[in-house]
Amino acid sequence: MKRFTIIIFLLALYINAFSQDEDLQMIFDSIIAEADLMYKYEKTVWNSTDLLMINKNLQKNYGGYVVSHSADSVYVVYIDKKQEQSIARYTYTSADLSKPCYISTELSTLSVEEKELVDIKTKMLKQIVNRKYKVTIPNGFSPNFVLIKEDNFYKLYVIMGTSTYGVIPFGNDYLFKANSKGKIIYWTKFHSTMIPVMAETYGHKVVEATHSHLRTTPYITATDICTFRLYAQYTELQKFSVYSPAIKKTMTYILETNKIEVKEK
Repeated sequence: MKRFTIIIFLLALYINAFSQDEDLQMIFDSIIAEADLMYKYEKTVWNSTDLLMINKNLQKNYGGYVVSHSADSVYVVYIDKKQEQSIARYTYTSADLSKPCYISTELSTLSVEEKELVDIKTKMLKQIVNRKYKVTIPNGFSPNFVLIKEDNFYKLYVIMGTSTYGVIPFGNDYLFKANSKGKIIYWTKFHSTMIPVMAETYGHKVVEATHSHLRTTPYITATDICTFRLYAQYTELQKFSVYSPAIKKTMTYILETNKIEVKEK
């Protein structure tokens, strides 16, 4: 009877551990999916903006942009200064985010969805300058705004960008959620400060980067992964790790496989 009780106890521990691993994997899968979408949005904006700025007439009339996606396509639409018309359109497929499969630089009417995205983005940007959100932009960095529509609400990520070669601008990233009217209903700051990673330090190339999270940010974030994917191409880094004191685990993102590995403290 005693031996039977021990077996039941061990089996219960195994099932519990297996369940926890499954739950953690589901969380990681969700984070990767969000990072993938953010990366598609930002990567296509980078490439489209380079193309747009070659044309001086478009550059003079540039008044912002919005991004959307459908199935396997990503659409980047640039707006005129009056926020009334599209001045350029670029379409990409997930198979090739570096080169648009469709380009139009003709003035065109914005669709209902595009007008909605412009309106929501404008409203949210006006709100986040409020001091209560404590959004700061450190010297040498610039904010990138990633607006994603999801069901009946909107997510606006703020991640840092830099033009300094060989720097991965981790940190100082935010998430704002707004309702269908564009009113912010939730917000969070993932990292308390900037955590820039240099590709080379004192003449030695950095091959792996590590930082830790606040207890309020228990997991590796989609902003971490998106930022790494955007800037790691200019370095020799192939992975980065995050230690979480909240779950007492170290999570490592592997660029080659686009996966998150985890180990106990």
